Amino acid sequence: MNHESALLVLTEEIIACRKCPRLVAHREKMAREKRRAYRDWTYWGRGVPGFGDGQAELFLLGLAPGAHGSNRTGRMFTGDRSGDFLYAALHQAGFANQPRCSDSNDGLRLKNAYIAAAARCAPPDNKPLRNELENCRGYLERELDIVQPKVVLALGKVAWDTYLGILKAQGVIESRARYRFAHGAEVKLPGGGPLLVGVYHPSQQNTQTGRVTAAMYAKVLARIAAYLAARQR
Repeated sequence: MNHESALLVLTEEIIACRKCPRLVAHREKMAREKRRAYRDWTYWGRGVPGFGDGQAELFLLGLAPGAHGSNRTGRMFTGDRSGDFLYAALHQAGFANQPRCSDSNDGLRLKNAYIAAAARCAPPDNKPLRNELENCRGYLERELDIVQPKVVLALGKVAWDTYLGILKAQGVIESRARYRFAHGAEVKLPGGGPLLVGVYHPSQQNTQTGRVTAAMYAKVLARIAAYLAARQR
């Protein structure tokens, strides 16, 4: 199976997935009840596949779809304030063709970047349970294997721990404990795999309180761009 076909098969599996009854119930409830501002929308209400360049060097890993963002639009980080912040930052750094994101037909394209999440369905209170993350982990492992990125950018601690959990299960690392999450944290892991970089999640809770700013994201993304450019010399 070629690269594009493998991603397409994975996408179809994620969309059809019903492994987690709690998440299925919540995503579908949100799609039925809707938010007043989006009452005219037909919500996606299913698992949300990855989005972007399938041969990207930069792999961004988020937490989970937002109930009225990705769960509404069907595309990662699209339709809410987190996505507005993230795609503006990616555009500024040269990883997206435009800063605007509103729906899956808005013309947005990622350049040398791919976005996925630790959980593929919108969870209650934005908090997937451990077994729900485990149910999704196989999708992420396959995605990483297909894309073969040079950098994994973890958007928040859950994403950071999820990726390290995969490496531990694969025997690449012995423990997650020695790799501490922080904004701007950078780890060269054993085995010659991708560089792992951490940033605070671009949630409203972080961006509106000033815990994370556009300048903070710009600095990290510029560092990643320089790292990837240096590898190509």
